Amino acid sequence: MCTGTSMSSQLASNTTNRIVDYELFEVPPRWLFLRLETADGTIGWGEPVVEGRARTVRTAVEELLDKYLVGSDPSRIEDHWQTMYRGGFYRGGPILMSAIAGIDQALWDIKGQELGAPVHRLLGGPARERVRVYQWIGGDRPADVADQAEAKVDAGFSALKMNAVPELQRVDTPTTIQAAKDRLREVREVVGDDIDIGIDFHGRVSKPMAKRLAKELEPLEPMFIEEPVLPEHNDVLPEIAAHTTIPIATGERMYSRWDYKEIFEDNCVDIIQPDLSHAGGITEVAKIASMAEAYDVAMAPHCPLGPIALASCVQVDACAPNALIQEQSLDIHYNEGSDVLDYLTDSSVFEYEDGYVAIPEDPGLGISIDEDHVREMAKQDVDWHNPVWRHDDGSVAEW
Repeated sequence: MCTGTSMSSQLASNTTNRIVDYELFEVPPRWLFLRLETADGTIGWGEPVVEGRARTVRTAVEELLDKYLVGSDPSRIEDHWQTMYRGGFYRGGPILMSAIAGIDQALWDIKGQELGAPVHRLLGGPARERVRVYQWIGGDRPADVADQAEAKVDAGFSALKMNAVPELQRVDTPTTIQAAKDRLREVREVVGDDIDIGIDFHGRVSKPMAKRLAKELEPLEPMFIEEPVLPEHNDVLPEIAAHTTIPIATGERMYSRWDYKEIFEDNCVDIIQPDLSHAGGITEVAKIASMAEAYDVAMAPHCPLGPIALASCVQVDACAPNALIQEQSLDIHYNEGSDVLDYLTDSSVFEYEDGYVAIPEDPGLGISIDEDHVREMAKQDVDWHNPVWRHDDGSVAEW
């Protein structure tokens, strides 16, 4: 918690409202929530987090708020974004951009409440009435995918996503390729051709294996292959795209519009997946979506996170003409002990019907956070980190 006057307070002289206080809550299963308060008592919520690095992001949020925002006018969202981004000589990357993202979400939440409108109406109004969502199956090392797929389709979902493979060697055996084909075939046989199936390579796959997997999985017609290689190897995406007709998706580990320039110009990606809690928040992802539209690229925001991140995604999806589908974390394998609806006073805002979620019309982000529950859960010692996997020879494998 902090109160005080920021270096940007001179920019707030034309308004009586100010950012006066903030609190951060690390809560299970692996989320960090930001509560931002103004002088008139308006509360905005954000979700600034890097999974497994919540405490590092927390420090970045505190530094940004104390240095630039406390004492300033909350309505100056674009100026605050530019100040946080350009105010430091070193910029970008997951920690800084995730800290900016959560603050940005909270600022939009405040603005919407003060104006009595949902965020999407402040961004130009809705381009659709509802947003399609998909459901995870299979876990990190995918197993029992057919039974899980059947259950999710019975629950009304029309799109699923699963990991393609566990850890792989840079050049692995034909058995690993066959196992991936068999898993996808099992799901396809259970759900039929009316259900979309996204396949996540999770950056675990080298260039030669990505080309082989894409070729072998293509007859089963997945909706997309996600992050076929690590983002630091995006320069090989054109080569992979040349080997398959499966749509290629990537972007969860890309943090600003500048990170996306090359893949747009290379015409090698069909779906981008910016994360509203990693890629600079609502302000930045709305711009990334517009860039993508100009290149005829769809958007499917990454969101294996909590309710604030999901609400932010839906607000941008609502007004982005090229929004295709939305990831959401209900029942995802990471959510042990707490789930996405547990922190809301009204969980009906995320009720899924026929594989879609309605666009919230309440002011701000359109959700109401159960603050008492947040405070209670924040008393727990939350220390989530992704596993460190190793190959049989002892070398570190990509998770």
